[in-house]
Amino acid sequence: MPVWLQARCGVEPRTVAAVGVVLAVAVGIAAQQFWSARPRPVTAPAVTAPAAAPATQAPAGAPTRIVVDIGGKVRDPGVRRLPAGSRVEDALAAAGGVRPGTDTTALNRARVLVDGEQVLVGAPAPPPPNGGGGGGPSPGPLSLGSATVEQLDGLPGVGPVLAQHIVDFRTARGGFRSVEELRQVNGIGERRFADLRTLVRP
Repeated sequence: MPVWLQARCGVEPRTVAAVGVVLAVAVGIAAQQFWSARPRPVTAPAVTAPAAAPATQAPAGAPTRIVVDIGGKVRDPGVRRLPAGSRVEDALAAAGGVRPGTDTTALNRARVLVDGEQVLVGAPAPPPPNGGGGGGPSPGPLSLGSATVEQLDGLPGVGPVLAQHIVDFRTARGGFRSVEELRQVNGIGERRFADLRTLVRP
């Protein structure tokens, strides 16, 4: 405020200073309110991706690998360890493939392998387990997991139709895990099972 105006109005310098302080405080408060009320950018909350579902695991105790014996007319016969669920085709590949000229018509390449079985490629059918008429030592039990229709047909009381039923059952179930499963094959009753149980193995 000009000095001449202060003198004319009779205002003392102290009063002017006090009024100036009040005005300064008022201006400061107004500026603070304006600053607080200004629009502010809002930060979106971070999106957390859902946790990935755990991979399906095999049941506890289920084998992850099986052991099979691959023999006959393959390039590299022997015992092989394969992942559980492997098929005959996988076993042949593990043995180096089938030798040229080998007849594999009777071999079901899509069959699921079971642990401990033997896969014979192009091998001649063994004589029936009842020993036939040769009088020599009886061969070991016939493998239900790898026997052909012709081999099963040689068992006592088993004809070509029942032999095919056994092979079809083996294909559908992925093999025989016990001789007792032979009871579930269509056409095998208790009496026939009793005749066969000592002549075959899983």
